[in-house]
Amino acid sequence: MDKRKVIEDLVSQWIKIAERDLLTAKQGLKSEIVVTDTVSFHCQQAVEKYLKAFLVNNQIEFSKTHSVMVLLNLCSTVDKSFKEELSEADYLTDYAVEIRYPDEWYEPTTEEAKQAYEMALRVKSFVLDKLKITQTNEVHTES
Repeated sequence: MDKRKVIEDLVSQWIKIAERDLLTAKQGLKSEIVVTDTVSFHCQQAVEKYLKAFLVNNQIEFSKTHSVMVLLNLCSTVDKSFKEELSEADYLTDYAVEIRYPDEWYEPTTEEAKQAYEMALRVKSFVLDKLKITQTNEVHTES
């Protein structure tokens, strides 16, 4: 299999998993009882995976990280508009690991969880536009 096909398949897999995180967040927001830390976690995970899809597409190596800013910095080596347009998404990094354990546990408000979801949708749209993907086939998550 040629290298470009392998890359395209991997990008598609990253996006598929990101879509599932977004769908989980969306469903969580519609629940009778909103578990805001879980919703926020899945929003962060979706953002992380969309950014990694862009990096894979551009053959930029990255280490295992949950830091949105680290990923944005790497994406900016290809396209400066990532940091210009999405740097505020870095606050989602706090939802990756820290708030999921008792010593740093924090329960976001429902409004914060909704904002995290909106930010994830913004990053999704931005990255898919950069990848020239108009709509994903796996899971449709738009409101």
